[in-house]
Amino acid sequence: MRRPSQNPAEHSSEDDRGQSLGGSDRATGPGPLRLPGGRRLLALLLAATVVGAALSVLAVQWCRINGWASPDQHVHMCYSDFSLLFTERGLASGNFPFVDPAPEGQVMEYPVLIGVVAGTLASLVPGTGEGADRVLAFYDLNHAAVVLCWLGTVLATAASAGRRRGDALLVALAPGIILTLSVNWDMWAVFLGALALLLFGRSRPVWAGVLLGLGTAMKLYPLFFLGAILVLCLRTGRLRSLAAVVVGAASSWLVVNLPFMLTAFEQWSTFYRFSSEREVSFSSMWLAFTWLPLDGAGFSLLSNGLFLLCCLGIAWLGLAAPTRPRLAQLCFLIVACFILLGKVYSPQFVMWLIPLAVLARPRLRGLLAWQAVEVFHWAAVWLMSAKITSGGQFGAGHHLIEIAYGLGIMLHMAAVIHLVVQVVCEILEPQRDVVRAGEPPEFDPLAGTTAGRDDRFTLPGRGAPLRTGLRW
Repeated sequence: MRRPSQNPAEHSSEDDRGQSLGGSDRATGPGPLRLPGGRRLLALLLAATVVGAALSVLAVQWCRINGWASPDQHVHMCYSDFSLLFTERGLASGNFPFVDPAPEGQVMEYPVLIGVVAGTLASLVPGTGEGADRVLAFYDLNHAAVVLCWLGTVLATAASAGRRRGDALLVALAPGIILTLSVNWDMWAVFLGALALLLFGRSRPVWAGVLLGLGTAMKLYPLFFLGAILVLCLRTGRLRSLAAVVVGAASSWLVVNLPFMLTAFEQWSTFYRFSSEREVSFSSMWLAFTWLPLDGAGFSLLSNGLFLLCCLGIAWLGLAAPTRPRLAQLCFLIVACFILLGKVYSPQFVMWLIPLAVLARPRLRGLLAWQAVEVFHWAAVWLMSAKITSGGQFGAGHHLIEIAYGLGIMLHMAAVIHLVVQVVCEILEPQRDVVRAGEPPEFDPLAGTTAGRDDRFTLPGRGAPLRTGLRW
């Protein structure tokens, strides 16, 4: 999500139900890739995603009819980077990101694959110029593309869930996805990350790495899945599998990025400079610390340092827990910490966590409560943006919008922290994990090449003894 230009802030519990929402097929372990469940479940997942997609279109219909002008697009909560960047990044003029020269203010500040997707879809828009019809056509093409990615994510989540394949309905109908799907291109990375986890769970580490590399070339956060894979491969002594994932990821990332690094380094590096230098923004915890004598780079150093400490803590937890954690649990913890500690939390970032939360802790009551909080936060962000972009005219004379915005940030952080605490508790007490109910203690539908392996490397402290029996 792009930042409004005048934003001064920048701008469950024990009684949760653990029943699966769908079929009760048991996972059969590594095997050939296939669509999840029987025909009835598959049809249900497809129908649910179609319903979700229709609701996502309805949510932005005002802007599709009236255009994406400010402050109205914020008032009606249908803002999209698709429409904004089509005109502001030269896409409407036929410029292809990272290929054609771009003026300083028109450089695409995203990773390479987003530029490739945006440039490719822009080339399919008929006509020339920045007319409303072309803007709408570009928006619709991108919305259709992210819906297809959403469908792929639902199917990948179902296939990754073992006997709880019906839990993927929570991804198909997640309010956080419905409301934020077309804000940016995040769903592309969510799909690539979900498919990478599925491939690792099917004992295809090289291809899992390839998908992680491509996901990282779209958005940075799928890179963090490597940390979870590192911990599980280290604990089980599967160093060859770890090497296969890393080599696959590095190779695919380089194949996509290296040509642009060599031919358009300034454009290519804009994303990394922008990420480091940008000021504290949207719904970040650091908004409460802007009084510190730090610029954007200073807050990046502080944020990244704390995130590194959290990753070390998660690694210790994964290596010291009495029972080996599940891959989805570790991935969820890492991404959640990144979201909590980041300099920005745009509304669409909730999509990063939804498939991971469904796989890590598929308890309906807790997930619905979290999504309700995220919907409130989503509405508060757009109300705040509307007040800012209207020069204070929208919501003038009171501070209810500011109060709602601050409350939304606090509730969002509290809800994510609650999920983190619950996942940690279920790692330490695996008998509470509904995914492992009725299964062997170390059951993990995404274990892949680590399935059935004895622990080779563990750390003392939470029940596991010290083991150092690593071999290549």
